[in-house]
Amino acid sequence: MPSPSTLWRDRDFVRLSMAQSVSAFGARITREGLPIAAVLTLGGSPGQIGLLAAMSSGPALIVGLAAGGVIDRSKRRGLMMAADLARAAVLTTIPISALLHVLAFTQLYVVAALVGAASVLFEIADHAYLPGLVARENLTRANASLSATESVAEIAGPAIAGVLFQLLAAPVAIAANAVTYLVSAVFLADIRKPETPPEPEPQARWADDLVLGFAVVWRHPLVRPVYLVTAVHGLFGGIFSALYILFCLKVVGLSPGLMGVTIAAGGVGALIGAVLAGWMSRRFGVGPSLLAALALIALSLTLIPLAPADPARGMAVLVAGQVFGDAFGVVTLILSSTLTQSVLPGAVLGRMGATFKATAGGLAVVGALGGGLLGETLGVRAAIWVAVAGFAVAPLFTLSGPLRRLREMPAGPD
Repeated sequence: MPSPSTLWRDRDFVRLSMAQSVSAFGARITREGLPIAAVLTLGGSPGQIGLLAAMSSGPALIVGLAAGGVIDRSKRRGLMMAADLARAAVLTTIPISALLHVLAFTQLYVVAALVGAASVLFEIADHAYLPGLVARENLTRANASLSATESVAEIAGPAIAGVLFQLLAAPVAIAANAVTYLVSAVFLADIRKPETPPEPEPQARWADDLVLGFAVVWRHPLVRPVYLVTAVHGLFGGIFSALYILFCLKVVGLSPGLMGVTIAAGGVGALIGAVLAGWMSRRFGVGPSLLAALALIALSLTLIPLAPADPARGMAVLVAGQVFGDAFGVVTLILSSTLTQSVLPGAVLGRMGATFKATAGGLAVVGALGGGLLGETLGVRAAIWVAVAGFAVAPLFTLSGPLRRLREMPAGPD
């Protein structure tokens, strides 16, 4: 594996990393900011917050169903820039509506859906773009480096969101959020390496792209278990996304600032995970490391519903859950991303990514709506226990087939 200094001397990779970092800051502020505004400004109920989370996750299904083939037949960097500009424009409508005194839940739902759609497009295009920007032998290091920069955003982004929304009016904070996406687009525009034109192929119907994407994912014995894990995490992660902010603010009793710091602690864990991923895969092998990381994610998440309804003690327990859960979550992300980029041809990475996003996004909608309903009927804490039980099932999908015995990352597409 090349040294980090070799990779960071690559000017274009640095530009991509900076664009992703700034975009990640914006995504974290949006992720925490919209539910905070819904709870504190509009007095949202668990059902309304669940619907807001569903509107954020649902576009992954729509974009995944429609955009995979488009991404594979287009210049990926241009699509990423368009997604950044779209997110900036949509978020700008919130402070304008607030200034006109017409801001309501309906607009928050629409903004969440549009920003979510653009974010999914950015992520799929980015995953497909990276193998063309760096050499294949650099992929693990590049994914780890990008995860490290995302971790910095996870550390600072939620804390910034909490402070912004505590000190400023929510619309003002969201206006500042829109600027981050503009900066990301500028960094992407500054990448000099020409993007390899997509291989010519007949224009296909979107249904054909769907079939091809699913077939590529399902038939590959190393990719299929990663896909099934992603589906499970999408479903039960939807419950978490619907209820976690509400749990922190209303059950544990954290202030927005303390909640932001709590979530930011997960970024410290994510940074640790970015370092751990390479070491674990070399020490234990790719497959065993992936299995261990998935099991440790589930174990870490058990701490969240155990947090007492006391701000000081509850925050301590939540911070521990964030640090360990995010650390092994990033290990899983780096290893699974590098694996799919390594074993599948670049010409189908867009459709592969779209299949993953559509499945996870669709199930996240079900999870978010179900989480809101469970929160209303069972209570927020009990509903989170349901999500924890679901995450405990995910490691089982890696136990059969060749993945659990995989020692080294494959050298190239099959």
